Amino acid sequence: MRTLIKNIGFIGGIDRQRRERLAGAEMSSFETISNAYLLCDGNLIAAFGPMEEAPADADETIDADGGAVLPAFCDAHTHLVYADSREGEFVDKIRGLSYAEIARRGGGILNSADRLHQLSEEELFAQAMRRADEIVKKGTGCVEIKSGYGLNTADELKMLRVIRRIGEETPLRVVSTFLGAHAVGRGYSQSDYVRLVIDEMIPEVGRQGLADFIDVFCDEGFFTPDETARILEAGERWGLRPKIHAEELAASGGVAVGLAHNAVSIDHLESMPPDEIALFKKTDTIPTALPGTSFFLNMPSAPARAIIDAGLPLAVASDYNPGSTPSGDMKFVVSLACIKLRLLPAEALNAATINGAAAMGLGRDYGSIAVGKRANCIITTPIPSIDFIPYAYTTPIVSKMVLDGKLVF
Repeated sequence: MRTLIKNIGFIGGIDRQRRERLAGAEMSSFETISNAYLLCDGNLIAAFGPMEEAPADADETIDADGGAVLPAFCDAHTHLVYADSREGEFVDKIRGLSYAEIARRGGGILNSADRLHQLSEEELFAQAMRRADEIVKKGTGCVEIKSGYGLNTADELKMLRVIRRIGEETPLRVVSTFLGAHAVGRGYSQSDYVRLVIDEMIPEVGRQGLADFIDVFCDEGFFTPDETARILEAGERWGLRPKIHAEELAASGGVAVGLAHNAVSIDHLESMPPDEIALFKKTDTIPTALPGTSFFLNMPSAPARAIIDAGLPLAVASDYNPGSTPSGDMKFVVSLACIKLRLLPAEALNAATINGAAAMGLGRDYGSIAVGKRANCIITTPIPSIDFIPYAYTTPIVSKMVLDGKLVF
């Protein structure tokens, strides 16, 4: 079916070369066409251009009413499958407790694991679906979702089944990541838990085909570089591509181990030493900043400006989770990327779209307005320019969403 989007104020995020990522100075370009149309053929972008050149033979027509058409956000790091909120810990943070102190008191990830254990799979799915619907309404069309609040084999598998079901029952393109090594589960020593992840969890995830990626929280107080390497290697034997949490709380050595295993992305980086930026050169790994985490925890931000200035790609993602970033609003992430990370609006939007797709291994098909890429588009209310998007940081702009060439609202 051919679907025509007409009367577009401007199309933004055009890529005539169908690139899979942007790096360095390339990120400051966000090509636009004013007074335009866009044609979808099935689930792919077939053509776009000035409105006077729009075809007359579409099967369905969507009127943009002067709004902009942009690539849907590609959120490459979320934990949106979880049980209940943790606003009590929010109050603890206001009172001065750190993330690590809350974790040592039995809160944090272990708190979420306890609550998730008590929920049925159907209850967990119902909660997660509300969040999935929320992020679609805010402009996300492609999302990575991690496990990691199970911390035992049965509950990790339960989470991964819920993630798979979200991909089946929503228009979102969902990428699934196994994060059994998010924290040490209750009742285990560190060494016993690492063995459980390697010898039991990973083989079962692999046998059931429940994940695309494997991730490890390689940081101070969580998993060491040696443990991380062993877990990533075990995952790779089952076809799970590495991603990694690194250098959030301290300079943990996570960047080096992630790069040694050709991680698709290395995420957080709030505590990454400046000299480690150069390690990303001549690799395909996408450094991924999570500005919402720095905002919510009142902690330093990843060195995003320096990463781009070094000629590297950068993605930004929401880190949607109940403890450190209870928001999946990628428009707000783009605003934070400008305000806190000092990115230009074009750089922030590219980091949230094409480079977000690249951080999920999906840059070939998602993240920009390019002929042959998936027709995943935000249709906004009328806005004056792309700069307005991060500038008006609480103003809703999403009017309609087209995912896989279909109007979803």
